[in-house]
Amino acid sequence: MPDILATMTTYQCPQDGTRSPISALTWRCPVCRGPWDLDFRAAPGLTPHVLPGRANSLWRYEEILPLAAPEVSLGEGRTPLVPLTDTVSAKLDYLMPTLSFKDRGAVMLAELARRLAPDRVVADSSGNAGTSIAAYCARAALPCTVYVPEGTSPKKTEQIRAHGAVLVTVPGGREATALAARAAADEPGVFYASHVFNPYFLHGTKTYVYELWEDLGGRLPDTLVVPVGNGTLLLGAALATAELHALGLIADRPRLVAVQAEAVSPLAEAFRAGAEDLLPAGSGAPARTLAEGIAIPRPPRARQILAAVRGSGGTFLTVSEDEIRDAQRDLAARGFYVETTGVACWAAVGDGAARGPGSVVVPFCGAGVKTGMAD
Repeated sequence: MPDILATMTTYQCPQDGTRSPISALTWRCPVCRGPWDLDFRAAPGLTPHVLPGRANSLWRYEEILPLAAPEVSLGEGRTPLVPLTDTVSAKLDYLMPTLSFKDRGAVMLAELARRLAPDRVVADSSGNAGTSIAAYCARAALPCTVYVPEGTSPKKTEQIRAHGAVLVTVPGGREATALAARAAADEPGVFYASHVFNPYFLHGTKTYVYELWEDLGGRLPDTLVVPVGNGTLLLGAALATAELHALGLIADRPRLVAVQAEAVSPLAEAFRAGAEDLLPAGSGAPARTLAEGIAIPRPPRARQILAAVRGSGGTFLTVSEDEIRDAQRDLAARGFYVETTGVACWAAVGDGAARGPGSVVVPFCGAGVKTGMAD
C-alpha cells in the first residue's frame, strides 16, 4: 500500500459517526449512505508572516491541508481579488488552470487517487468539475471516466475529451448522471473522485478563503456571497472560517450568503421554510437554468449547507434567468467574461439591495469561454 497509510486520517460520517480508512475506496457511509467528512484538524503555525517565499499556489497553506508535497499540481490557486464597487470585490477564480474554481478541490482528489493507485477514476459533473478531474488525472497519469448530463456545454465536453478522459453522456438531468457514476463507483478498484461525497474536495475549496485572508492582511470581508448547487465552495468557506477562528487568526466569522437560480432552488426553498433538510421532491420534469453549474435538485450535503448558512447569520438569495443574462452582459461591459453560473452572485448583489452592510466578496467561478454568452 502507498505511503498514505503512514500519514492519512480517516473518513467520518457526520450523521452517525461511522469511520472508514481512506485506503478502502469506500466513497460514502455504508450505514446512512451519506457523504463523508474528514477527521482532520488544521495545525497551528500559519500566520501571514510565514507565507512569503512559499509556493505561489494553494499549497502554500500547508498547515491546514490534509495532503502535502503534491506531484500533480498545475499551479492552482492565488487568484486575484479585484474591486467592482466601493464595497464589493470579485475573486477571479476563472483564472485557474482549467478556468474554474473546481481546480482547488480536483487537485486534492487527483493527488489522493495517485497515492491510492486505483484501477481507474470515475467522476460526475455538470461540466467544470469534470474538466478539472480530467485535467488533474491526466497530470497524474490516471485513467479517468467522466459522466455528464446531456446538454452539457460543448466546450466543457471538448475539454474533458482533450485531457484524455472517457466521456459518458447520460440522458436526463444532473441527478441521473450522478446515479450512473455512483453505480460505476461501486465496482472494485474504482476511486470515485466525487466533488460532493469526498471531503478532500472541500479541503481544497477552503483555500479560496485562506487566500482572501492573506490578501486582506489577515482579515476577511464582512460577507462572502457564494453560488450554491452542491455547495462545495460554500462548505469549503465555512470550513475555512471555522478553522481561522479556532486558530485565533480572525475574531469574527463573515456572513455566508448563498445564491441559487430561481428555476432550481431547493436549498433556498428549504431555508425559507425553516427546514433543516430539503423539502419533499416535487413531480414533473427537472427544471433547467442558464446557471447549469448550480442546477442541483437534491444536493447530498443539504443539511450541512443549510446549517452553515444559518450558523453564519447569512441567508439565501435567488436570481431569475433574465437577471443572469443581464449580469453576464454587465460584467462583460466591465471587462470580465464570466460563465453563466459564475455571474449568479453579481446578479444577486450587484444593485446593492441585497448586499447588507460592510465589505462583500463574490467569486467569478468559471470563464465565459466555457459556456459563451447567454441568449
